[in-house]
Formats: sequence, structure tokens, C-alpha cells
Amino acid sequence: MSSSTRAQVPIEEDYLQNKLPSWVELYRELHAAPELSFKEDKTAAKLAKRLQALDFSVTTGIGKTGYVAVLKNGPGPVIMLRTDLDGLPVTEQSGVPYASKVRATDARGVEVGVMHACAHDIHMTCQIAAAEYLSTQRSQWQGTLVLFGQPAEEIGGGASAMIADGALVRFPRPDYAIALHVDSELPTGTIGFRAGPLMANVDSVDILVKGKGGHGAFPHNTIDPVVQAAHLILDLQSLISRENNPLDPAVITVGSIHAGTKHNIIDSVCKLQLTVRSYSPEVRQRLLDGIERKAKAAAISAGAEEPTIEFSDYTPATINDSGLVQRLVPAYRKLLGTEKVIDVPPVMGGEDFSQFGLAGIPIAMFRVGTQSPERIEEFAKEGKSLPSLHSPFFYPEPNETLRTGIKTLIATALELMPPSE
Repeated sequence: MSSSTRAQVPIEEDYLQNKLPSWVELYRELHAAPELSFKEDKTAAKLAKRLQALDFSVTTGIGKTGYVAVLKNGPGPVIMLRTDLDGLPVTEQSGVPYASKVRATDARGVEVGVMHACAHDIHMTCQIAAAEYLSTQRSQWQGTLVLFGQPAEEIGGGASAMIADGALVRFPRPDYAIALHVDSELPTGTIGFRAGPLMANVDSVDILVKGKGGHGAFPHNTIDPVVQAAHLILDLQSLISRENNPLDPAVITVGSIHAGTKHNIIDSVCKLQLTVRSYSPEVRQRLLDGIERKAKAAAISAGAEEPTIEFSDYTPATINDSGLVQRLVPAYRKLLGTEKVIDVPPVMGGEDFSQFGLAGIPIAMFRVGTQSPERIEEFAKEGKSLPSLHSPFFYPEPNETLRTGIKTLIATALELMPPSE
């Protein structure tokens, strides 16, 4: 029976209200103990233990540090609820009492602070809380609930690692896959949706600009890679402003430039790190080809050796299944109120949840508001922008953010896995 004709099973609000303090406490524990990508062993073990206590069949070590948990409740659809597990190499400055003080060694061998600056701790808590509810309210749904705890979303490698490890063949294959993602600007109590394109293609590019080192007082005896890199950085923006259709989204950002060790030394190399964002395959390829062309041209112009260019960390665009979104939005509006379910624009951020869509599963990712209306108003009055995701100052308002996210995941399961009449 379609959602338009059958009555939606009501969520037990008293249960949610009684359990919310324990879920907030779980969130604070996760927030205070983040782990970097592909190092989420303790996080995955903590969540797996909770799921095992709820009668889920749990397998850990999927995609290196991920988990898959399965709860069968009669015949019916197979629904995946996915959470990401990893934190970011960011030193937290949010000021909340449960702020992370974790330090770790990153892939470069450098000691860094670690923070859930993208609120994967919210995503994890919502998944666990929804699992607790659904495991105790089995008369409200029918089918198979599959929970994915995915590592390494922040470096775009976890979803493909889980798929390569057989996550979609060793366990019941999902008919639908759902994920939540926090939004740093939406008010608490709201859910953002988008049918179709939601998040962009993401590519990382490393360029090693080569020159000829020497003394800063005798530049004529050198080929300065910093000057060469400066020309290249400016020239790269013409790929956006002069070679790309303004109606096609595209971004090239040079996030890191490094050369030299002292004021008066011209180094022999300069390292650039770029992030490249697009939506269509054609724009993506044109940008990558253009970056290579302009990097080589800058070297020719300077009379320098050809640069080394490496492309990595490709994450495909996240395209929500329109039919799935259109099925779920009415259920969310009934649950939260029409004005609380907001059609949001696509963004240039990336998410490797898209890999499950490319594997042939209809996917839908929804945004969860994290900022209290009072805080939004306060920042607006001061003419300031709210801290964005990945900022050391970002933090969600946990109670209402969790309440909305948890209810949304539960409503998703009840809508997609109705009990037989």
C-alpha cells in the first residue's frame, strides 16, 4: 500500500523523550573521542557492542574499520541506514564542556588535533538511537534493517572500501539507502531535502612545481618556483571564469602552498594542493585537463622542468533518487510540520555516500538543522556568519538536533518497511 493511502504508524513520543538524555550522553562521549579516517577502531567497537545488545547481527572490520549490523524482522524490504565514523584533523575551539582534546598522528606522520568538526558524532548517535527504537518496537515495521558504520568519509575512501569488501553481497542487499548529514546553517527542528543532485564531484590534485634553487639576493641565477606557482594559482581561476559555462557549477581551490625554509632562500620546488568541485562528468574532465595544461604551461613560461601532477581521492557527485525523496518527504512533513521540511539547494561539498548510488541502490541523503533559532538570530544581529562545518568553532545544539534526526530516521524506516496488514 502506498504512503498516500495507508496510515503512518505513529512514533512513541514518550519513549523518545525518556531515552533522549542517554542519547545525548552517547553523543558527548563520541564527540570527546574522535578518531581519524581508517583509524576508527574504538568508535566502531563501541557502536557494535551497543548494536549487539539490541539483537543485531554485527560484523566488524568491513572496509578496514567499518561495520555492518543486520536485524531481520520478517519478510519485507531491506533498508540501509548509514552513518560515517571518522573525525577530522582539526583542533577544537568550540568551548563546549565535552570538547575533544584528542591528539593523533595523521597519514603524514604529523601530530594533529582531532575533532568531529563535521558532526559525524550526531550521525552515529541518530543511527544508534533509531536502532534502539526499532528493535524494541518491532510490531511497527516489517523487513530487514541494515546499518552501515562507514569509515573514512572525510577522505572519500570508506564507502568504496566497504563495497570492495563485499558489504553489498555478504549481507542483505539494500532496496534503499538513507543517510543524514548535519547542516551548519539550518535551524534545529528542520530537515532539508533535495530530489536529484545534492553534493558535488570532488577531486584532489597535488602539483609539485619545479624550479632551480638559490640565494634570494641573486634571483637571476634561479628559476623561482614560488613565482611560477603564483602565476599558476591565478591562471587556474580562468578555468572557472573564462573556460566554464557560468551555469555549470565548478570550483578550484588551492588549499595549500608550501616552499622554502628561510627568508633569503629560493627553494627548488613548491608544493600545491588543490580541491576541485564539479557536478557533470564533462565539466570535471575539462577542469582536470585544464589544470594539467596550465601547470605545464607555467613551467614552459618560466623555463622550468615539467611539474609532477597527481590526481587522487575522487568522490563522485551525490544524486538523490527523486522517487525515494518524494516518497519520504510527505512522511517528514506529517511528522515535523510542513514548514520544517525545507527544499535546500545543492552544494559543492562532497560525500562518498554517492558510491552506494553508483552501485545501483536508490539513495537519499537529508540535511538536519543544528543551530538554535536564538543563536542564528544572535549571529545575524552581529553581522557574523555561523561557524561552518570543518571549522574548529562549529558545534551543533545536541538535544534538538538529535531529536529531529532520530525521529526522521525512525519515520523513514516506518514508511519504507510497513507491517503487513
